[in-house]
Amino acid sequence: MKVYRSIDDFQKLDSAVVTSGTFDGVHLGHRKILTNLVDKARKTNSESVVITFWPHPRTVLQPDQPTRLLTSLEEKIELIGESRPDHLIILPFSRDFSNQSSLEFIYKILIGQIGTKYLIIGYDHRFGKNREGSFEFLKENAAQFGFEVEEIPREDIHNVTISSTNIRKSLQQGDLNEVLTLLGRPYFLTGTVVHGEKIGRKLGFPTANIQPDETLKLIPCDGVYAIEAEWQDKKYPGMMNIGYRPTVGGLSHVIEAHLFDFNEKIYEDRLRIYFRYYIRPEKRFSSLEELKSQLQTDRLSALDLLKS
Repeated sequence: MKVYRSIDDFQKLDSAVVTSGTFDGVHLGHRKILTNLVDKARKTNSESVVITFWPHPRTVLQPDQPTRLLTSLEEKIELIGESRPDHLIILPFSRDFSNQSSLEFIYKILIGQIGTKYLIIGYDHRFGKNREGSFEFLKENAAQFGFEVEEIPREDIHNVTISSTNIRKSLQQGDLNEVLTLLGRPYFLTGTVVHGEKIGRKLGFPTANIQPDETLKLIPCDGVYAIEAEWQDKKYPGMMNIGYRPTVGGLSHVIEAHLFDFNEKIYEDRLRIYFRYYIRPEKRFSSLEELKSQLQTDRLSALDLLKS
């Protein structure tokens, strides 16, 4: 997959099968669109093109209500690439861009700069100023535009619509089973190991404090989790606490992972954390000894869950 961070670097194609969207999370619904895109391109001897936007449009249009992201830009590129489209174009999103009409987007970008012959969009996807570019609008004017258009139906699982919004809600409620169902994979975050207060080391549970790569990355609700941590292409079982560490009077919100039977020095290294199971909410204990005892119980719980 070729990645373009400026559409000016893209060379117009004779026949392109195109889809566009934010694709935050690259969940099962997104992957259905991407699979259809690649299949259609193969059957029509065309090249497949994915258009996405960065920053996330809501962070630009609603800066006072920032949307927590399921994927950083680099994570999104990686996950889209798993479906093997030929091209990924990242369009810089700004207020000026949002004021572009749907016709401007179609004629300038889809037709003029890409060479679209077939457009695939997700359920209820709209584009252009005031979201005026609907599937109905595209269908009615397809002959004029010179390309065909197809809408992928809404994808539901257990009567729940697969959407980035529903995944965010499940993460904020600690419902990792629902997250796994809607994403089709464990939720993960990627970040750098930074120095902490080393309280866990004194308790016999040294932790790696994680600073996420993306400041707007959605962090699951506070509590203790069974995790897998990926370091240097290997995965290690462990557990993670997210929260304020009330037992030790913590004032800052931390994301700290304890990896089982792991003794490597990893400060300033990057880890990817896969959230596998939610174990319990964070709580205040009456003493460090009580906290240590609970951590031992959490370790056994995490090991049992990860083995299952």
